[in-house]
Amino acid sequence: STAIYSQLFSFLRQYSRYRDLRHLVALTWMVSALICSGQLSLSAWESYVPSRAKKAQSVERRWQRFISNKRIDINKLYVPLVLLALKNWQSHRLYLAMDTTFLWNEYCMIHVSVVCCGRAVPLLWKVLEHKSAAVAFEEYQPLLRQARWLLRQHPDVMLLADRGFANHQLLSWLQQSRWHYCLRIPCDVLLHGPRRCPREVRRLWPAKGEAVLYCNVGLWDDGIYRCNLVLANIRGVKEPWAVITDESPTLQTLWQYALRFQVEELFLDSKSGVFELEESKIRCADALERLYLVAAVALLYSTTQGMAVHIKGL
Repeated sequence: STAIYSQLFSFLRQYSRYRDLRHLVALTWMVSALICSGQLSLSAWESYVPSRAKKAQSVERRWQRFISNKRIDINKLYVPLVLLALKNWQSHRLYLAMDTTFLWNEYCMIHVSVVCCGRAVPLLWKVLEHKSAAVAFEEYQPLLRQARWLLRQHPDVMLLADRGFANHQLLSWLQQSRWHYCLRIPCDVLLHGPRRCPREVRRLWPAKGEAVLYCNVGLWDDGIYRCNLVLANIRGVKEPWAVITDESPTLQTLWQYALRFQVEELFLDSKSGVFELEESKIRCADALERLYLVAAVALLYSTTQGMAVHIKGL
């Protein structure tokens, strides 16, 4: 763990904007211990951190102080790292996946992630004390605005999101931001086409294994928002897809929307798959955001290391 610590500390100290060097030291040990233990649990990190403390509780209190410290700015510590990784991506389209995950039926975590190389790497996140995985536009709008500012040097950005995010406010915001989008819509959404009477999406499903493309379709009761639509009844998928986009509708639209599912792998890694976030037993939205900072740094660091190894053919 000390070798990993040395690499991580050099990386974080060079690029993160920290208020106190002690914050960076604690964060580096936490990320190092997480990589070695594979558990996002404060009590599981003791054996991977050199310490003069004789009691396990003393080491654990050190991590508790970190995740409870309001002076720690997550964005200043983490965002410079992920922007560094995206520095040379201006010539490529950047896919952002937005989704939510539910913790203990008490907290909802909103994620905005960067999709790359079959993975989703965290960009921004927010934890709410919320009884549902469905959140209002006002809750995730600040994340979108922050992401737009951070990625202002990237001319080609596409947002991917599931049915729970498709609404008037989001489409209006996307049109103003000039981001591209691929959003799935529910089957009960009304569509306004050349016919006089609007029809629900569920009445237009194609046959199994087929797709239908529509241009300039109006959405919802008023039909004000116009977009292009792809309806697909994919083999091996339980429910057909209805995907709206601002670009020309093609089968490529389905491939682009399917990139969103890589964020499900991120959630699986964060929860039951690897890190077991729900085993942390922390019941505070702010503390959970700081705890997830440890996972985000570990994921970003491991992904970039893995890509470097792969590119060099080692």
